[in-house]
Amino acid sequence: MSEDLTVDATPGTDPPAGTLFDGYDPHRAWDEMLADAGSPRTTYKAVHHTLRSMTSTSLTERVETLARNYLDQGVTFDHAGEERPFPLDAVPRVISAHEWDVIESGVIQRVTALEALLDDIYSRDGDIPRAVHQGILPWQLIASSSHYHRAVMGIRPANGVRIQVAGVDLIRDENGTFRVLEDNVRVPSGVSYVIANRRAMANVFPEAFATMRIRPVHDYPRMLLSALRASAPDGAHDPTVVVLTPGVFNSAYFEHALLARMMGVELVEGRDLVCAGGQVRMRTTQGDRPVDVIYRRVDDEFLDPVHFRGDSVLGVAGLVSAMRAGRVSLANAVGNGVADDKLVYSYLPDLIRFYLDEDPILPNVDTYRCNEPGALARVLDNLDSMVVKPVDGSGGKGIVIGPRADGPTLDKLRSALRANPRNWIAQPVVQLSTVPTFIDGRLAPRHVDLRPFAVNDGDEIRVLPGGLTRVALPEGELVVNSSQGGGSKDTWVLAGRGTPVGAPSKRVQDGREVIVMTPPTASYEDSLRAQQQQQQQTQRQTQASSPTQTSSRAQTQAPVGGGEASC
Repeated sequence: MSEDLTVDATPGTDPPAGTLFDGYDPHRAWDEMLADAGSPRTTYKAVHHTLRSMTSTSLTERVETLARNYLDQGVTFDHAGEERPFPLDAVPRVISAHEWDVIESGVIQRVTALEALLDDIYSRDGDIPRAVHQGILPWQLIASSSHYHRAVMGIRPANGVRIQVAGVDLIRDENGTFRVLEDNVRVPSGVSYVIANRRAMANVFPEAFATMRIRPVHDYPRMLLSALRASAPDGAHDPTVVVLTPGVFNSAYFEHALLARMMGVELVEGRDLVCAGGQVRMRTTQGDRPVDVIYRRVDDEFLDPVHFRGDSVLGVAGLVSAMRAGRVSLANAVGNGVADDKLVYSYLPDLIRFYLDEDPILPNVDTYRCNEPGALARVLDNLDSMVVKPVDGSGGKGIVIGPRADGPTLDKLRSALRANPRNWIAQPVVQLSTVPTFIDGRLAPRHVDLRPFAVNDGDEIRVLPGGLTRVALPEGELVVNSSQGGGSKDTWVLAGRGTPVGAPSKRVQDGREVIVMTPPTASYEDSLRAQQQQQQQTQRQTQASSPTQTSSRAQTQAPVGGGEASC
């Protein structure tokens, strides 16, 4: 195709406006491509120039090529029993080097504070956390969190890192300010879509990547493996790393298999591991092999039937004891979910000031803590104009947007708030920023968010330049999760002067996979339900087969599913 996404937009050279932008109106939202006068913002000038040059037919051809590309790769999701390509919009989201510097600094600051909080909570066995002692955070809030686990109190990671991978969800408000919507430091997912989106866009728009200074994302598996190896117990000179998956029926299996293959490590299930003598070993066709680091994609509740769910067959009995003995490391650490609690989120600005003696770089969305009587009263009086969220929810589940809720829904919510205010927070309705999105043959504004991924190896926190941009495809929808009809965009971070830019890694493009994946937006409840179903399937298979399993079997099973609790 002749269109070029890298043509410079200079005064007097723009082609006549076509039909793609006809009727384009972002209303009250801050549009990331177009300023109030309809002129393109500097970051988007080249992309805007190209889109104005294109017809609906020519852009449709590229959209269809993207869909075929995803079908060939097997990047699909199951909708009402029909396999469809995962919705990837052809219009990229572009972030300037300066904007990315702010995002990167803010994410690093936030992950550093969360690490300090988790260390304060879990490493001071028997002592009151410093943040509690100084009145920054109520102890009752920590102790009442469903993800606070006393079983791991006093366990110190070998290199002091509990958050090897973090996903921090950002939105842009009506003024164009980036704000943090929530933190994900349990088992954050979605980075596989970042890699798959870039691979697809590079194939369909090669001219853009040949001439625009777009920072690459192919380095993520190396970053992750480096962080995992750095977390190995003392004395492990050549640590063995594995990826622990609930199994092929888990909704995020695509990501588990992709990362294991790209890192060159084994993909295992709980039945492939055994804990004996305080050491975790992996069953292989060459005999048992010690395991030093487990990148676990299994939720806390299923990891160790000795300390958590006694009926779990997805984890390894004795795993917590092996961790306490310093014989194995888990990434991310058990108990991190207390930092995901949305009530704890509301305290993060104060925690950043307390632990780091810095002002927050990225502000939170204004939040009402419903466990505080004054805040609860105000929320109840203004329920029809607020967004109310469960504190441990994810994937858009349980959220009530007051202006769109009917009377019975608000009445039910009002009762739930009064019955257990600890379980809820409330926020004002924020008009998420919009980016032009190709809908029904034309460009229309659609709301987006952004999940940058940070990797911590103990010496440095690195933020993958880009992240997962999710887009709400239904008109006016503010919930971007794919379970609510959302899709995604490739996120292009422009390189500043002196920043190296490389081509997409050939490793990402090797081989052809047939992988069915569902969107990475399952709620925490959905994840638990999926893992329970996986348990039942595993138990049935165990009864019908030999108990001896191998890690090579886990690598070769047909992958099914995609998405995870924290997305």
